[in-house]
Amino acid sequence: MNNIDNACLIAIYPLVAAVLIMFFTHKSRIVSMGLSVGAVALGLIHSFVIFLNFHGHHPYEINLNWISAGDFHLEIGCLIDPLAIGMLLTVNLVSLLVQIYTHGYMAEDEGYTRFYSYLSLFTFSMLGLVIATNLFQMYFFWELVGVCSFLLIGFWWHKPAAAHACKKAFVVNRVGDAGFLLGLLMLYNFT
Repeated sequence: MNNIDNACLIAIYPLVAAVLIMFFTHKSRIVSMGLSVGAVALGLIHSFVIFLNFHGHHPYEINLNWISAGDFHLEIGCLIDPLAIGMLLTVNLVSLLVQIYTHGYMAEDEGYTRFYSYLSLFTFSMLGLVIATNLFQMYFFWELVGVCSFLLIGFWWHKPAAAHACKKAFVVNRVGDAGFLLGLLMLYNFT
């Protein structure tokens, strides 16, 4: 098994970190921060190794059958091509920098570990969007990115400005998501 065969792990690392932080390490700031930053750093290194080894290769795609009902089949999977590799590097690098900055910015906040779990979930959502192999998977991760944006924007929900910004982001995202869903349904209908 080479680095490309297990490329889906790049998105799984931050998901595991988010779950561990939410349920097990939320009492320890250092462990939570280490899990979150470590997951993204590991994903960045893995993405870079794939980048170095990918030249001249054909796109790699793996799909798993998720739902089958008559003629309807829904798969989930992972697509690695030059565009996906570039985006994996970009998302992981930016996320790593944001998470390092967060350590200092949120140092005195009581929601420190919760914020790191949201950041990890947001990173997972973005990476899932990057490696999506079909429109359903892409829409699912798009919606998850919206949920994470809502959680991060409304993190200080007790402050009126943050609560207002959170509501505004929610409404704008719903309008955009409705247009995106309509476009996907039209595309599916015509193909």
